[in-house]
Amino acid sequence: MDVNVASWLVIAIAIAAANLPFFNDKVLALVPARWSNEAKPLYVRLAEMIGLYFVVGAIGMALEAQIGTRFPQTWEFYAISACLFLVLGFPGFIVRYLRRPRD
Repeated sequence: MDVNVASWLVIAIAIAAANLPFFNDKVLALVPARWSNEAKPLYVRLAEMIGLYFVVGAIGMALEAQIGTRFPQTWEFYAISACLFLVLGFPGFIVRYLRRPRD
């Protein structure tokens, strides 16, 4: 796989994974669950985002290892990528919590 294609693939997967918790009420989009007020709580959505961050990171590492030697990363890389993952999930947060429903 080409480096350019792998980079765009990881970015596309990250955008989809960061917004996934906000666009459905199932746990990890697979397991239906009952909530007291019929909506998935925010802390569950954030826990899903943390888990999906690690999944996307594992996919990125696997693609990097397939292309060639995997580069070692320090804590700065993980801090920046976690913040970027939160920013990528912001459109889903806006649609779920800040957008007013039409009457």
